[in-house]
Amino acid sequence: MGLKKGDNLPDITLADQDGAWLKLRDYVGQPVVVFFYPKDNTPVCNIEACEFEAHYGELKSAGVKVFGISKDSVSSHKKFATRFHLEYRLLSDVNGEAEKLFGVGRKLFGLLQDRITFIFDKEGKLMHTIKSQLNGRRHVDETLSVLNIETELK
Repeated sequence: MGLKKGDNLPDITLADQDGAWLKLRDYVGQPVVVFFYPKDNTPVCNIEACEFEAHYGELKSAGVKVFGISKDSVSSHKKFATRFHLEYRLLSDVNGEAEKLFGVGRKLFGLLQDRITFIFDKEGKLMHTIKSQLNGRRHVDETLSVLNIETELK
């Protein structure tokens, strides 16, 4: 069962693409965007990651922290982040702990993780969820809209 509007940002610590440990609840006090994606270096995931990067300046200026999460390893995330020059942090959930805490579903007999974005307010309460398996751009466009962030790229 997934998180519902008003639920708290889950308390989990994961390693980022540099191997540094990061506790998500440490970012309560500012808006937090957590997007789960199936796999590094796959077509829709590449689009989604690059779209978040294209708008990262606006998100960062608005005080929003952005984190991408998948079951890929730290080294896979490092290569992915380097390849696409990603400034935000990618978190490695190799054991599926975050996936379970957030209630992220799976498709294709459990082989493919759902593509889902969670937007938390400054108090760490879930304010909006975006779910679209095949439209990575929608996650970014809707995130910007929900957070009322103006962008020059639209």
